[in-house]
Amino acid sequence: MKHDRGDILLGYSGGMDSTVAARRLREAGYRVVALTIDTTGDSAMLRRARARADAEAIEWHSVDARELFRREIVDYFIDEYCAGHTPAPCTRCNTQIKWRLLESHADECGIRNIATGHYFNIVREGASHYVACADDPTKDQSYYLWGLAQRTLRRTVAVMGDVHKSDIRRDFEDKSESMGICFLCGERYADFIRRNTTRFAEGDIVDIDGNIVGRHAGLPFYTIGQKRGEGIPAGSCIVAVDPQRNRIVAGRDEDLYRKTVVIGHCNIVDRSELRAADITAKIRGIGRNPQLPVAVTALGEGYRVDFTDEAWAPAVGQPLVLYRGGRVIGGGIITNF
Repeated sequence: MKHDRGDILLGYSGGMDSTVAARRLREAGYRVVALTIDTTGDSAMLRRARARADAEAIEWHSVDARELFRREIVDYFIDEYCAGHTPAPCTRCNTQIKWRLLESHADECGIRNIATGHYFNIVREGASHYVACADDPTKDQSYYLWGLAQRTLRRTVAVMGDVHKSDIRRDFEDKSESMGICFLCGERYADFIRRNTTRFAEGDIVDIDGNIVGRHAGLPFYTIGQKRGEGIPAGSCIVAVDPQRNRIVAGRDEDLYRKTVVIGHCNIVDRSELRAADITAKIRGIGRNPQLPVAVTALGEGYRVDFTDEAWAPAVGQPLVLYRGGRVIGGGIITNF
């Protein structure tokens, strides 16, 4: 960590990762100020964060972001599923909520540096800063941070980039980790959508030739690659969602593979790098797709991404993240095939 020492504002949940981040920053010579962002009204989480900050002798602040979170993340999540897309709320939350509020609160407090407990590195080449993969590949979160702006990366300390999770778990009695989408609180996403909107209707499930093979309960309850659900024929999976005709296409697993996707809403660090021959792409943070070699071509708006090997089950609404080696050189949201 090569930043000047001084005050640093740390995104802080009071969990294992943010607590280790606080300790490492303090050992590096920073005076840590913890900021807990309240997105869901979880009073137990707030109490835990404050108690842990007190135990660590860290100054603690909180900010109420429930209204912003509802508008930017929850409503987006519902809207995207109702449109037949596959949203990525965690990626959006990082750029629209977490880092935005860290920066604004740091500015209010007169603090230059910011940090979180995410597992990633930052590297600099010339005048540009890049998100880079964490040293621990099992915890790397670089995929979720492709949208961070240069102004943000210039003031961010990637304190957890060289940490291996297995090395820190033994120091904590409570080894629980937050998993899944936070605002669902373990609820099935389909049940959450049913409780929060009526903007869906039953429709046809068709095969790839357009023949009706079943009925679906509403577009929000199905996603690309899904094999089980109301109306899905046995042995089939969802290979396409057609919001214009309110129908879903069922096919075989091999029908899920794509050679080309189009991305929009992009954040590219240096457009000249997109001509390189060693670019790879990832379309899921976890799952069946490795980082695949790609060629990137600029379009009128966005980019066409051609895979050397076919990618499994890309879906409109998902992020596609571009890498060169361990550096994130950009990313965008899949808009078409």
